[in-house]
Amino acid sequence: MSARDLISGEAEVNSQDEDESFDEETGEVRRKTNGVKGINGHLEDSSEEDDDDDDEEAAAAVRKDFIVEDDEEPEERERRRRERKKRRREEREEEEAGLDEEDLDLIGEANPNFERRAPSEPKLKRLKRGHKEDRDGYRSKGIENIFDSEEEDETDFRNQRQSHRADPRNLQDEFADFIEEDFDDRDGAPDDDDADVARPAVRTYTGIKDAAGLDEAALEDMKEAFGEGDEYDWALNIQDQEDEREGALDPDDPEAIAKGLELKDVFEPSQLAEKLLTDEDHEIRAADVPERYQLARAPYRDLVLTSEQFREEGIWISDFLWLRKKIKPTLKEPFRKAVAKVLEFMVANEYEVPFIFQHRKDYLIHQEKVPVTPDPTEPGAPDFVISAEKLLDQEDLWRIFDLDLKFRALIDKRNALSETYKKLQDIVDFHDKVFETMLPAAVTMEELQDVQDYLHFQHASKLADLAALNASSTANGTHRRPGSGRALFDRIRNSNVYGLVRAFGITADAFAQNALKEGRRRYTEDPASHPEDLADEERIMDPPEYSTGAQCLKAAKVMFAEEIALSPKMRKVMRVAFYQDGVIDCFRTEKGLRRIDEHHPYYSFKYLRNQQLTEFSDQPDLFLRMIRAEEEGLIEIKVRMQNEESFKKRLYTEIESDNYSEIAEAWNRQRREVLDMALLKLDRMMARGVKENLKNECEDQVAKRCREEFSRRLDQAPYKPKGMVLGTVPRVLAISNGAGSLGRDATCWAWVEEDGRVLENGKFTDLFLGDPDRGQEDSEDVKGFVRLVERRKPDVIGVSGFSADSRKLYKLLDDIIERKDLRGPTYEDDDNNDRSDKLDLVIVNDEVARLYQTSERAMLEHPGFAPLTNYCVGLAKYLQSPIKEYAALGNDVTSISLDPAQAYVPREKISKNFETAMVDYVNLIGVDINAALSDPYTANLLPYVCGLGLRKAQQLMKVIRLNGGDLINRAELVGDTSQQRLGAVGGRVWNNCASFLYIDYDSSEPEADFLDNSRIHPEDYELARKMAADALELDEEDIDAEVNESGLSAVIRRLIREEQQYKVDDLILEEYAEQLETNNNLRKRATLETIRAEVQNPYEELRNNFTLLSSEEIFTMFTGETRESLYEGMVVPISIKKVGEDYLEARMDCGIEGTIPAIDISDRPDVTPRSLYQQFQTVQAKIRHINRKTLTATFVMRENEIRNPVKHNYDREAGDWDDDQERADKDSMKEKNDVSGRTQRVVKHPLFKPFNSAQAQEFLGSQARGDVVIRPSSKGIDHLAVTWKVSDNIYQHIDVLELDKSNQFSSGSTLTIGGKFKYSDFDELIVNHVKAMAKKVDEMMLHEKYQNGTKAETERWLSTYTEANPKRSVYAFCIDPKHPGYFFLCFKAGQHAQLQSWPVKIVPQAFELQRNMYPDMRALCNGFKLLFTNMQNGKRPGR
Repeated sequence: MSARDLISGEAEVNSQDEDESFDEETGEVRRKTNGVKGINGHLEDSSEEDDDDDDEEAAAAVRKDFIVEDDEEPEERERRRRERKKRRREEREEEEAGLDEEDLDLIGEANPNFERRAPSEPKLKRLKRGHKEDRDGYRSKGIENIFDSEEEDETDFRNQRQSHRADPRNLQDEFADFIEEDFDDRDGAPDDDDADVARPAVRTYTGIKDAAGLDEAALEDMKEAFGEGDEYDWALNIQDQEDEREGALDPDDPEAIAKGLELKDVFEPSQLAEKLLTDEDHEIRAADVPERYQLARAPYRDLVLTSEQFREEGIWISDFLWLRKKIKPTLKEPFRKAVAKVLEFMVANEYEVPFIFQHRKDYLIHQEKVPVTPDPTEPGAPDFVISAEKLLDQEDLWRIFDLDLKFRALIDKRNALSETYKKLQDIVDFHDKVFETMLPAAVTMEELQDVQDYLHFQHASKLADLAALNASSTANGTHRRPGSGRALFDRIRNSNVYGLVRAFGITADAFAQNALKEGRRRYTEDPASHPEDLADEERIMDPPEYSTGAQCLKAAKVMFAEEIALSPKMRKVMRVAFYQDGVIDCFRTEKGLRRIDEHHPYYSFKYLRNQQLTEFSDQPDLFLRMIRAEEEGLIEIKVRMQNEESFKKRLYTEIESDNYSEIAEAWNRQRREVLDMALLKLDRMMARGVKENLKNECEDQVAKRCREEFSRRLDQAPYKPKGMVLGTVPRVLAISNGAGSLGRDATCWAWVEEDGRVLENGKFTDLFLGDPDRGQEDSEDVKGFVRLVERRKPDVIGVSGFSADSRKLYKLLDDIIERKDLRGPTYEDDDNNDRSDKLDLVIVNDEVARLYQTSERAMLEHPGFAPLTNYCVGLAKYLQSPIKEYAALGNDVTSISLDPAQAYVPREKISKNFETAMVDYVNLIGVDINAALSDPYTANLLPYVCGLGLRKAQQLMKVIRLNGGDLINRAELVGDTSQQRLGAVGGRVWNNCASFLYIDYDSSEPEADFLDNSRIHPEDYELARKMAADALELDEEDIDAEVNESGLSAVIRRLIREEQQYKVDDLILEEYAEQLETNNNLRKRATLETIRAEVQNPYEELRNNFTLLSSEEIFTMFTGETRESLYEGMVVPISIKKVGEDYLEARMDCGIEGTIPAIDISDRPDVTPRSLYQQFQTVQAKIRHINRKTLTATFVMRENEIRNPVKHNYDREAGDWDDDQERADKDSMKEKNDVSGRTQRVVKHPLFKPFNSAQAQEFLGSQARGDVVIRPSSKGIDHLAVTWKVSDNIYQHIDVLELDKSNQFSSGSTLTIGGKFKYSDFDELIVNHVKAMAKKVDEMMLHEKYQNGTKAETERWLSTYTEANPKRSVYAFCIDPKHPGYFFLCFKAGQHAQLQSWPVKIVPQAFELQRNMYPDMRALCNGFKLLFTNMQNGKRPGR
């Protein structure tokens, strides 16, 4: 454990006067101020207590040594430090003799199933907060507290070495370890605070100095006393002791077992993989190869490309990229050379993309000298100019990296096929010219698959013999067991019938060669007999299977058709034809007929026809939506050739003979039939391939769009304070009302310093300005806000939220800033005058803050903050560094939606593109390696550094700490055995990462090098020093004198010391670059420019300014709507907020508000709004206009307007839409509705649909959990049914009885459900009944005890858990799919106890268990435990 973790995680013991309470509205913690505070004024969790309670004197000495007296001699302090270090080392050596419990705890924090070994006596004392000292003692845990959550179990594991373990003879003792302290203090039960204080050490995000208030010397003493965080050393070295432990363990000796444990003996493989502690992870750490290369090339680890294959790869990749590049044709050869050079860098040198782009940029640019006409007026002018053309950009480099992997897969498969063919030749001496020709010519996986299929078809019997000899299938999955179809064709091939196949006069390969137009034409020869006559000959028949001519002819035709269909050349013909002339038609299914109405998002392609494949390149999301609709069974996508008949006729001419006779015509007829059979199979095969390839291509395009948008978000520097240089981190005040209403709900705020510390937070409830003209004063919250701004002096105020009311908050704060003349900090302008401007107020992109507010990271950093306060912290930190916030999300970053079609792309593909974008920009800005040691947010960037990854970044940090902490220069990364410094990275990895890890230059350090604080790579330091010497005009003697006196970096030091950096601008770099290329064969022109820039301004901020949101982006963020989802002319449901004499005020579900004048309410001028509508009523309205900046709209409610909503106008060409089918379907649907026997109920509500139960379920299938449909009921005219989605494929149908109906067609004024629940209208029923139950379902399914799976799977999990933890009890919830609205509570009270389950019913506002109501999951869990306790004397059988 590091000293930083110890200090930041240290428990605090408060006096009895300090207490805490929770604000019920915002969940904030309110604390009295007479106690000792932790970070941000909140108590920190307990990390560890002293392991040795007896050594009080030693502990006192350590504490004493934290205080350094000013007059203390350094020698004395150093002597004591050495003594403490020696003592700590001896103690650590004793503890590390085996796996001690602290080490097991460290790795096992995420393992809910790991049971710690009980020591002979407790090692830790449980700390108590205020109000705990007067308790009678910790209560013994009994049967009433069984079935605890894993979270509480983990707390007990980490904070207590309990001396009392469960006695299997006593049920009460057996469950003693499973107390879930869910009870309130007022009930006298154990309080959660005990567990909170004693929680294990977690990595907080505050520096050591800030957390502990210690100076540098004291911090050094603390590090010496408590170590540098080397707890995982045992995990990396334990494997070396495996042979010693082999056979030496006594299974009955727990001490011996504990000492001899391996990680894989304690933890599940999945848990080791999660912690990156598997053998493969250790290999990746140890290998001196960039981590991303190791992971990507793992499937081809043993593949070695020959020089010929390497040249082929360069051509293969350049040809692929050339088609997409818009470069002059004359540059094709330089382009090919550039690709080959990049491949050499990646494969031979193992340089990663950022290194190549930054330090080998000259090889990505083509330069040539272009002669110019001499100018007589300038006799000394050059005769040429340099023309530079960029051949490859950074995105191209990533593309080359991906294509390299694909080519390796291609070669791997090709090698495997070649090896299989050689093995077949070892068995039987034969040659297959088709295989030998097509295998080296195959340049795609599809073509290789064609060759493989051909091999398995033509030589199935030989492959079977080979498999029998090897007793297994051929390596790499290339050999497949011949199926019955292959056996049939093998029998035909080996029978007399195959003579009839030869009688067709042309082979399948020859025909395919004709179709490909390769070489000279192969002519078809006709036999002398008719096909039927030849089939009847005895030499053709092969009884008993082929005993008639008809059977023989049929078998021959099938065989010949199969040979054509499996010909690699013929498949190539078909593939080319499909991609050139293929079109896509979309046909609705019977399910889609009703499901896809005109308002459905899939209606845009319901009747789509004749779509060229190239058209989807511009709209890839359209095809991906079509694929999703096909997966849902709503449509069918068919791929066909546009000119299929003409294509078929052309092929007929290639297979037919040119003879004119009755026999020739008969054979040509048979040949055409064979070709038709082959084409039918090939059509299906090609259609599948085209669909799959088109899908992958569309996914790649959408993923590319997402990457570009993500790159735009990363390409923004921190918000720039006025008067500061770009890259300066601002001080931020972030404010949000969340989803609340202004004036009614709390508005939370957080103050975040530039170093990321949250120093203050609070809330406002009444932020409204007064009116001086009316004598109204400002509210107290406005005054408090002004005082806060004047006291803290923020650089910027950030605002955001979840609703349209957040836009009102922004306007309100802007008014306050304007009226109170609040100004930002003063700064010096260009004229050196002090000035200050109006305080900046911005609306912040909240996509990261939304994920952060309820994340585990937020809970660890700010355990007492309400989610909305954490949300404000997220907003502030986003303003301070967007890239750090995105990096901190880890894998959750893919949860951010950057494109409407992102949901249709596999998460892995999105993640891969996001990672490459992150790698690009992290290496653009570099990482301060010393800052990463103390700041976790900076450390989050390390895995994206060139050459590193998650594992190597962990290893890097660990080794640096072991070496003593902060680095002075980059060379220390590779270690130094003479100084006993371990190497953090190997030579190749160091070469990749060195220039992207910078170290702040400290002129007082003799070993420090200014260049280590720049983007200049160490391989170019000599060039930089030479440029510095030239800039200072030093000769060789001067340089030698400087170097001899102050070392290699002396010249650079002098340049910086004398502030002469600007002189490098006077250097002529072109001549220097030519000398380097001529004499040293080094292309360094671009590198020299980089050196010039970095010497003057090291690691200059190259990102764009912080990007403010556009009005359209703000509209979408606050409302969740886009221009496609909400537009003028659309009919939408609105809720009436206020009814006036001649107007209505209404609000949409998305928060947009508007006013409707009386003229737009009704066609009848004599009717007032109050006579028609009432407050909170939901009605239909048509959007007339939307103001996307103010988030307001105007509506019209007249019947004639609502009956004519604006429909989408799709830009389609003639033939693209099947109008006839559309009309026929509409007429058919109308007829079905007209002839239905039941009276059609119509309810004026936006959620009413004329569906039956099956249609309602289909409609809700793609909707969110909790969505509702109101529909007619089969029980009569006084009943309606409400169907709502409980979960995927689970729907509950609620019978609603209508009372007090004015007539049989009107809705009842009272709606009852089950005789228990009564509502006045459907809006109240949906909110207070259905939505209330949906909320309970969400609460259940988000609970830690919920299992996603069937009851059987849950019970298996319970059994597995109790087998691994025989003394423990466990319970879990799972859904009951047969009874919508019910869940199973499954439990097992010990290893040998019976599996049981009780039903839990969801009711509005509660959970019902055994006829008892519980308001929330916490109460339900505690209630279950009490019920189980009370029922122990008489066991209740499980349901």
